[in-house]
Amino acid sequence: MNLSFEQLKSMVVFAHVAGRGSFSAAARHLGLSRGVVSYHIKKLEQQLGVQLLNRSTRSLSLTDEGRTYYAYCKTITEQAASAQQQMENYKLVPEGLLKITCPVNMGLQIIVPALNVFKEQYPRIELDIVLADQVVNILEEGIDLAIRGAPLTDSGLQAMHLAVLKTHICGAPAYFNRHGRPGSPEDLSRHNWIMYQLSSGTLELRKGERSFSIRPRGDISTNNAAARTAFVEGGHGLGRIPAYDAIPKIRAGTIESVLDDYQLDDIQVYGVFAPGAAKTKKLRVLLDFLKLHYSQLENQRQMSI
Repeated sequence: MNLSFEQLKSMVVFAHVAGRGSFSAAARHLGLSRGVVSYHIKKLEQQLGVQLLNRSTRSLSLTDEGRTYYAYCKTITEQAASAQQQMENYKLVPEGLLKITCPVNMGLQIIVPALNVFKEQYPRIELDIVLADQVVNILEEGIDLAIRGAPLTDSGLQAMHLAVLKTHICGAPAYFNRHGRPGSPEDLSRHNWIMYQLSSGTLELRKGERSFSIRPRGDISTNNAAARTAFVEGGHGLGRIPAYDAIPKIRAGTIESVLDDYQLDDIQVYGVFAPGAAKTKKLRVLLDFLKLHYSQLENQRQMSI
């Protein structure tokens, strides 16, 4: 026999009647009239072809068939209530799995440390971190959030601006001892560069009302930002390095920045996600957390420069 939606509703009504031992109590709990509750019980007994309840003017008890059927109806009702509560929890208490992708070096130096703190604050959220410098298709890969250092180009996605990252033109002391320090933007084109394959290939500098556009050239190319920094530290050429990576190494003396009186284009960091995904509590709290974390990190960096 096929189970209709109406019969499923009657099973829930029956579970409340049997559990509370009263038509009136079940009616009050369900927000129904006593007559509607009585209708559901009679209809259920007709469909099943068995009597579920022994009725008298003063008492209500289950028949043997009613006790057996009640166990199943009670389970269905409890599971439905549990499912409803779980959905409410998703709105009120952040929980569930978040799959995140971000560039490798930024991930290791900024995102992973931030997520360590985030996980302490939201222990019921599970994290799956994919570190990759290449842009992945977040819909095909089931990614909840992609951290990207570029504006949104896919109109089928949504984005939230998270941070502004400063950058520095850097080289190792050994490199400058061999090749000299660039004193002007024009000098940059005469130097060897560590080429980062995921950049635009053009370097823009500004000073006052003057602007300069340089196309760096170099004999080492990589698609990994950490590898670029390592080659710069090794003395093989210049590189444009984000402040979060450059400043600790500048302080340590392994690299030096040049042309600091010129302004470079900042890296705009975005959180990219599927349409409507930010309505979920778990992603909303992560986006807000990362935005605040980036802001605090940049303030601390500026104060310590």
